[in-house]
Amino acid sequence: MSQGSTPTSSKADRADQLGLGLEADDADTCPICGGYGVITYDVPVHDERFGKSYPCPRCGEDSRRRLRRRALRKLSNLDAHVTSTFATFEIDLPNLSASQASSLRSAMDICARYAEDPKGWLLLQGGYGCGKTHLAAAIANHCVDSGLATLFMTVPDLLDHLRSTFGPSSEVQYDEMFDRVSNIPLLVLDDLGSESPTPWALEKLYQIINHRYSYRLPTVVTTNINVETIEPRVRSRLVDQELTRSVKIDAPDYRRGGFAQAENALTNLTLYDDMHFDTWDPRADLPKQDRDNLRRAFEWAQYFAANPQGWLILTGTYGCGKTHLAAAIANERQLAGENAMFVTVPDLLDHLRATFNPASPVSYDRLFNDIRNAELLVLDDMGVENASPWAREKLFQIIDYRYRSRLATVITMSRTLDEIDERLASRMGDSSRGVVFAITAPSFRGKKPPGGGGGSTPRRGASRSATG
Repeated sequence: MSQGSTPTSSKADRADQLGLGLEADDADTCPICGGYGVITYDVPVHDERFGKSYPCPRCGEDSRRRLRRRALRKLSNLDAHVTSTFATFEIDLPNLSASQASSLRSAMDICARYAEDPKGWLLLQGGYGCGKTHLAAAIANHCVDSGLATLFMTVPDLLDHLRSTFGPSSEVQYDEMFDRVSNIPLLVLDDLGSESPTPWALEKLYQIINHRYSYRLPTVVTTNINVETIEPRVRSRLVDQELTRSVKIDAPDYRRGGFAQAENALTNLTLYDDMHFDTWDPRADLPKQDRDNLRRAFEWAQYFAANPQGWLILTGTYGCGKTHLAAAIANERQLAGENAMFVTVPDLLDHLRATFNPASPVSYDRLFNDIRNAELLVLDDMGVENASPWAREKLFQIIDYRYRSRLATVITMSRTLDEIDERLASRMGDSSRGVVFAITAPSFRGKKPPGGGGGSTPRRGASRSATG
């Protein structure tokens, strides 16, 4: 028996030829096989062992495992995420609230358990930079190290790869690529919802997800958009509670230190942290008709805070209490661990305009997307009668998106629906989406506006206009 034939190229060169992505590691080189894990016998040509390779008796099995891990790593597409592990995931970031730190810790624990036993599907939801991609990559890295064939792909890249297989210079056929993605033992799809929603892209994505759904193949998906806005066929697979564990991560962008974000500057709920339901003034000095109107407004707000579905639109004169009720709803949901965004409409439009400045720390697309997809959005002081056409259009795009996506939204304004843009009124006045409640009580500092009492006591499932 002799050491395997001495190669004319280095181990690293040989590994590249094999397509295994190996690197030389001379410190661990086996003196028998030279680190290849195989040997050949120096025997005459007529010997049956001539020209054949055999496992090295010293390191053959270890070498094969090492080669397999390296082959799996190359297959995994994790080169850009090799440092994304559970050990490098940071939880104790500065300026995190207790609920945010708890959300990160819970998400990491769930992902770590999944990585140990990847069964079913895992859906990670959260805003930009909250850590969901890191956790998804940590799952993939752990599984690769455990010997499980894994593929990590952002959804836009996946679709681009599939398109490229139709090119004449492609080294991989479409069927081969599609089969690899559809049947890989663990597939991680990062950033679902950022792809171009062409009919072709949606169809290919659905075919992959439906195949893995049908065969119950382990799959991890991350997204920063509301699940309700995902293509219905894909969404129906993602929300199957028998297969999918959904994890919502409530944390700021850790890449920017977790604080001082443009988004945090936009949502100014901290300015209204004294406005809760238990600090509400029922104003016992008012006439009974006004007291009843305020009581019904208060009940509607409490009902919405407990069941944040659809829309609640509060109208009334300045100082009548509508902002207090809107802030109380947002504070209540935030205490429940949800991501509530509270913003005055003039500030919102100013922030959107500011993103066009080259020095802006956040892009327009990102900020606009965060606003549109907020779990709960409170738009305070909507009064766009003097707004520019650009401002009207941006506001309509936000309202229309949330209307179509049926996202929980609270709006306050001092004008009636008849006095605002017709397109906005058509969305906000749809009784199938929620309630418009007119607060007819006078301002704390002013006089009562014309009109009588209104409103009705909330009933579960109610979706109607309450006018005063």
